[in-house]
Amino acid sequence: MKTAPLEQAVLAAAQDTAARPWPQLPSVDKLLQSAALAPLRARYGHQACTQALREALDALRDQLRAGMVLAPDATHFERIADSAAQRLARRFAPRLQAVFNLTGTVLHTNLGRALLPQEAVDAVVQALLSPANLEYDLATGGRGDRDDLIEALICELTGAEAATVVNNNAAAVLLTLGTLAEGREVIVSRGELVEIGGAFRIPDIMARAGARLVEVGTTNRTHARDYTEAMSDATSLLMKVHCSNYEVTGFTKSVSDQEVADIAHGRGVPMVVDLGSGTLVDMRQWGLPYEVTVRETIAAGADIVTFSGDKLLGGPQAGLIVGRKDLIARIKKNPLKRAMRVGKLTLAALEPVLRLYLHPEQLAQRLTTLRLFTRPAADMQAQAQALAPALQAALGPAYVVETAAMASQIGSGALPVESLPSHGLRIHPASGRQAGRQLLQLEAALRALPRPVIARIHADAMWLDLRCLEADQQSLFAEQLPLLASQIPS
Repeated sequence: MKTAPLEQAVLAAAQDTAARPWPQLPSVDKLLQSAALAPLRARYGHQACTQALREALDALRDQLRAGMVLAPDATHFERIADSAAQRLARRFAPRLQAVFNLTGTVLHTNLGRALLPQEAVDAVVQALLSPANLEYDLATGGRGDRDDLIEALICELTGAEAATVVNNNAAAVLLTLGTLAEGREVIVSRGELVEIGGAFRIPDIMARAGARLVEVGTTNRTHARDYTEAMSDATSLLMKVHCSNYEVTGFTKSVSDQEVADIAHGRGVPMVVDLGSGTLVDMRQWGLPYEVTVRETIAAGADIVTFSGDKLLGGPQAGLIVGRKDLIARIKKNPLKRAMRVGKLTLAALEPVLRLYLHPEQLAQRLTTLRLFTRPAADMQAQAQALAPALQAALGPAYVVETAAMASQIGSGALPVESLPSHGLRIHPASGRQAGRQLLQLEAALRALPRPVIARIHADAMWLDLRCLEADQQSLFAEQLPLLASQIPS
């Protein structure tokens, strides 16, 4: 029986590979005892180094079995040690990394939203290193309530009677509805049935809470009579929802918080407002767009207000629930409250952030989020002019770097149609050919830097908005720019 030509070729290659002598691979024990492994053993330990060396040797054997001809130094101790070092570095590298946010979105959900002020960082470190009176009453020596650490401060800043804190605003809404409306109806305007990032939908949250949604009005117009006509003995509360991430304009009509509160109170039911971003101060005093404050919402008659801690407030991720004392007490007794409560690190960070609001004259400088919102465009323009030559030198003639005016946004659903005048660096391919591919390569190269740079591609260019690059980070950003030359394909 004759063998087919293809089968003959495969057989010949296999025989050639089998006949070819394999180089002698060093043993794991010898490698571990070598001088080349000493720094790795000191850093990662014996067990991790053993595993990395076995993987490196297995990779070499796989290459030999595949018929590859290894480089003369492939089996040297130093070469194998380098391979093990790379494996160890990947294994022990942190997944959560600091990045430069040059997207132009200050409160970027994917990048962690609000940055904390130094006072909060110091408090978190202290809480990490020492036991704390998380649920211990220092005055009586008995068990305490963790909400007591921040409740009085929140009430002072919002005008509410009581407050409690959970792990985010979605949990705050779920817990509130599950406590006050389970098995009963909640009336909401159709124009406020929002969906925000991560497919968080008010109707879905309401269903999970066991409440029955009653939609009133239309997408663009809701009147007071729509609420009154929908109310029945099954109505548990009226709800207003802040429209995050979009704004309805044109032929519109909505009912104010005070009007809805009056309607609710006239029938003896509470009015709840999911405020979302939840600013504590009128930002117009710093030349920023207006956003209704928590205090104004409480003053308008809202019985419960829920809002986020890591958006306009400028603190850690948390969901704050403020309002009537009797309703807050009911919410705190819900068994789900324990599942949603925050830990000591969140409370440690939240308290000093709230205390900054007691010093309004210094707030714009000491609260990181507000400081980024109010950065003068002239400062960012000067930064761009200083960084442009270094970035151009790193990228070479394949790209053109120029300074440009830009428009930042607050982000995370706050003031979605408002923008902040900004400045930064605009990069576009010099040739114009395959611009899309070149920009994607540049984007990947920026992400591969020791401290990844996150920018955005728009209108056939890469935009690096410098609003979130403060002066103390500028040198660190500039120092790694020369590494771009080795990251971008030639």
